[in-house]
Amino acid sequence: MTKTLHTDGHLALIEALISARKSQNLSQAALAERLRCHQSFVARIESGQRRIDVPELVIIARALDVPAEHFFEAVIKAVPPGERI
Repeated sequence: MTKTLHTDGHLALIEALISARKSQNLSQAALAERLRCHQSFVARIESGQRRIDVPELVIIARALDVPAEHFFEAVIKAVPPGERI
């Protein structure tokens, strides 16, 4: 089974998350405060060191006031047809 960290889909998700955060002029620390977690949690996600599961993505999307679908669309566009797990 192939790991999804550092794949095109994972990188697209990270880019979309960073873009959404920066478009609101939020620091990692400010987003972490909204999430009630440590800044290092956000940093690990944004650096690609930590995978995000679907419920976490929904929580992060809500903290950014962005529909979760926005992030799913970024991943869908980046994952090539026929990609295997």
